[in-house]
Amino acid sequence: MAITGWFVALVALGVVPVVVLESGWAYVGWVALCLVLMTVDAALAASPRAAVLERSGPDRVRLTEQVDVTLLVTNGSRRRLRGVIRDAWEPSAGISPRRQRLDVPAGERRAVRSVLRPWRRGERRAAMVTIRAIGPMRLAGRQASILVPGAIRVLPEFAARRHLPSRLARLRELDGRTSIMVRGQGTEFDSLREYVRGDDVRSIDWRATARRAGGPGPAGSPAPTLMVRTWRPERDRHVVVIVDSGRTAAARIADETRLDTAFESTLLLSALADRAGDRVDVAVFDRRVRGRVQGARGADLLAKLVDTMAPIDPELLETDWTAVPALVRSMTSQRSLVVLCTPLESPGSTRQLLAMLPQLSRKHLVLVAAVTDPALLSAAEDRSDRASVYRAAAAERAMLDAQRVAAAVQRLGGDVVTAAPLELPPAVADRYLAYKAAGRL
Repeated sequence: MAITGWFVALVALGVVPVVVLESGWAYVGWVALCLVLMTVDAALAASPRAAVLERSGPDRVRLTEQVDVTLLVTNGSRRRLRGVIRDAWEPSAGISPRRQRLDVPAGERRAVRSVLRPWRRGERRAAMVTIRAIGPMRLAGRQASILVPGAIRVLPEFAARRHLPSRLARLRELDGRTSIMVRGQGTEFDSLREYVRGDDVRSIDWRATARRAGGPGPAGSPAPTLMVRTWRPERDRHVVVIVDSGRTAAARIADETRLDTAFESTLLLSALADRAGDRVDVAVFDRRVRGRVQGARGADLLAKLVDTMAPIDPELLETDWTAVPALVRSMTSQRSLVVLCTPLESPGSTRQLLAMLPQLSRKHLVLVAAVTDPALLSAAEDRSDRASVYRAAAAERAMLDAQRVAAAVQRLGGDVVTAAPLELPPAVADRYLAYKAAGRL
């Protein structure tokens, strides 16, 4: 039985007969009357357990976006169902409003619409729906919680997609619009054209030059027009991304976890590499493979990536870097770009990573993408008081440790790109384009 504010106010009015008649029995009689009315009112209320509830709405939404969900309420009782309904979604689902008025005639159905604005990635669930049915006198009612399971998968935001058009424009310049002039391991012959001042003399094709001139000419004849070869980045190369989901990925920087920043970088790089005609495989790993996407191309690639990434949260344990070379071998057997999305902190926490790195760099082009904390830089510059000086010293030490680890990665044959959370995804994409332009991929 549920008691309403009207009943409390009615009981409070019992003070009047006590003051006027100066008799406690008057107040007891008043309360007894109120209890009788409350019991009658609760008995006249519709039974909330007679309601039939159904959910409808999308099963996916992107983080920071909103979606409408509907709860269909069918009144299976013979009385009018009046009261309040509450749909108990997880707090991180961001439901609004949390409670709504309900008025359903007997035998009819009404739709209760709410808005979800989730602020956390993953599976957001709802279990119970609570209905409080109020009697006709609004003094009391009945309340029941009914199990109505519901779930919605909150996908990564992919805010870095705003950088994709500019990087695609640069990719088009590399891939056929503006051919590169230096041949590398990741370039293939594109076309011939006439030599112009500034071209690399190593790209001159002497046979094509002789064919164009029609063979050696007589002495004194004008020199034949030199022909040069142009090259373009090879297609169908392989990009392997390993995302670290260990304990260091749980740290929050600029209001998002390092894992979320790694996901943003992976999505932007995957979209760009796929448009370039390269194959992209992704694995999320700590001590086991938490998620894996292989063999997908085109629109199916991003769809599988966001669906795989959505439910993954960091595990509070150390990542087993000794298992990564075998994981990469299971994903590719040819020379590839291997991107390791992991933080570079103290030498002690990255000892396993540094010991494993030569096994990858001997065969693959290895890039370590690490997010940096902008708060460290601001703390290092603030020396206004004694406490700030201590914080600045600690920040300087942390940055020096990160620089030492980055230098060690480069000595072991890897490459490093570091940036703040918002700048890391485009920085990784730019490094990929630089590899393409230089013929390293």
